[in-house]
Amino acid sequence: MLGLTVPRHRLGAVLAGFSLVAAGVAVQATATPAAAATPHRILFDNAHAETAGNADWIVSTSQPDPLGQDASPSAETDWTGALSSWGVALQKTGDYSLKTATSALTYGGSSATDLSNFDTLVLPEPNTLFTAAEKTAIMTFVKNGGGLFMISDHTGADRNNDGEDAVEILNDLMTNNSVDSTDPFGFSVDSLSISSDYPSAISDSSNPVLHGSFGTVTKSLIASGTTATLKPADNSAVKGLLYRTGYSGNTGAFFATSTFGSGRVAFWGDSSPMDDGTGQSGNTLYDGWNDSGATNAALALNATEWLAGGSGGGDGGGSTCTSAQLLGNNGFESGSSTWSSTSGVITNSTDESARTGSYYAWLAGYGSAHTDTLSQSVAVPAACTTAALSFYLHVDTAETSTSTAYDTLKVQVLNSSGTVLSTLATYSNLNAASGYTQRSFSLAGYAGQTVTLKFTGTEGSTLQTSFVIDDTALNVS
Repeated sequence: MLGLTVPRHRLGAVLAGFSLVAAGVAVQATATPAAAATPHRILFDNAHAETAGNADWIVSTSQPDPLGQDASPSAETDWTGALSSWGVALQKTGDYSLKTATSALTYGGSSATDLSNFDTLVLPEPNTLFTAAEKTAIMTFVKNGGGLFMISDHTGADRNNDGEDAVEILNDLMTNNSVDSTDPFGFSVDSLSISSDYPSAISDSSNPVLHGSFGTVTKSLIASGTTATLKPADNSAVKGLLYRTGYSGNTGAFFATSTFGSGRVAFWGDSSPMDDGTGQSGNTLYDGWNDSGATNAALALNATEWLAGGSGGGDGGGSTCTSAQLLGNNGFESGSSTWSSTSGVITNSTDESARTGSYYAWLAGYGSAHTDTLSQSVAVPAACTTAALSFYLHVDTAETSTSTAYDTLKVQVLNSSGTVLSTLATYSNLNAASGYTQRSFSLAGYAGQTVTLKFTGTEGSTLQTSFVIDDTALNVS
């Protein structure tokens, strides 16, 4: 309850914090706008059974860096994989840097394949479910300005026989995550198995995916695939670009695009169009990339360019600003997801009270020398002129001094190297009061940067002070 004046006791039900970023200090590369001098950074996933069965959805057998197989590929056979045509075509432009992820997807960590180091993530028919932490990482990456390319296959295409197929896995990503599970992209993947078709492009001469630098898109290919149902009432940005024959509007969308937060999303209903027919020995592949009745290469490459560039780039910047609240799990109701903290900070203990819901963040309160930290990395969109950080803070204490700050809570902004850029405020036992008080700060000066918000509670050797935080927000416009 509010007003606790005895030392804090951690309960067994308290959730231990875990890291999507290194505890206390997030190590995250500052993203930069994509350009010829700063290549678009594309990460192809191969950590979710993308080569199971006859699938071979990799750009190269050299992973994470395809350049290890051939540093200057001139033909798609210089790299081995059914996506090598896609990879080599991007590499030859000199405007792209490609990598392959072979381990769990993270956002805000120190790994070379951490999503913070990329502009676009390609999910080429994943065949194992993403973990809760991975879903948080993916959704936060997109919300903060990343591009997401989701490629499905027909229902029942369970290549590794684990009971899950790409349709179920992609729908699970969109409907069962800690960032936004309320139809965030404005579409769902249909549980269909369509044997064959040549979906046609809509008429839109200004669309950068259909009419991009890699050519004009007229048709794609279904060779056992599916479609999506669009839900513009949930996200008005969703748009079908190619439709199954006889379909239009909100049904039968074979290729669709959308936005989420500051990022961009693309969906393709079949893996056959990206298959170039060559790969590792023993796989049965199909050359949809070069199918004469379709323009699949132009579609894949234009979409990659659109996802990685403009306001959808990994810097979360661009020429427009989408009003949004950027902090993941901002009310702590998903436990420790998205945040990094010391053990037990994010809790539903009844020894203190949440402002709303059940969970909150509780720093210090031990009555002995102790330090707690709580942090989250976030990309502040470059085009946004307003970036308002706010949180509700309650302080209670057993200290009796009216003049000496024995215990403190620092609110700081750090850069990608962990260097403190600014201390926004320092609170102490002298700020003790009943109830919560909202605190607000402007982060507009960090527009175009990825920064880490960090709370550090430090307690002296005797008499407890508890710093209790709830309902955080970073609203940009």
